[in-house]
Amino acid sequence: MTGLKVGEVAKQAGVNLQTIHYYERRGLLPKPPRTGSNYRAYPDDAVLRVRFIKRAQELGFSLKDIKELLSLRAAPRAKCADVLRRAKGKVQDIDEKIATLRKMRTALSKLMDECQGALPISKCPILESLDDSEGNA
Repeated sequence: MTGLKVGEVAKQAGVNLQTIHYYERRGLLPKPPRTGSNYRAYPDDAVLRVRFIKRAQELGFSLKDIKELLSLRAAPRAKCADVLRRAKGKVQDIDEKIATLRKMRTALSKLMDECQGALPISKCPILESLDDSEGNA
């Protein structure tokens, strides 16, 4: 039986060994058959699959999302529109996160403007705002 050892897959895909095993446990990477000497023999396409997973993660897809994308890829009746719908949902999630981050930045910038850094720590407007149970920052 031929195939790649786990270290070879990890090296070629640019990840560590634990990542390969983690993907197997999560069902993203099929567990490979073992050789006569009990080594795992990964097919050559395992490297491409791991790279696919890593790239999808870089684009913000969760492992659950990625599992769905992999399932769609293997489904003969799936359409590109199925993937497009998921990508649009991901963009919407990203837009919501950006809006939240902008609000956080605005609030923190306002607090920084109020703090000149010269007051004693007990009068720090930034720390006082964190104590504000009303959330008036």
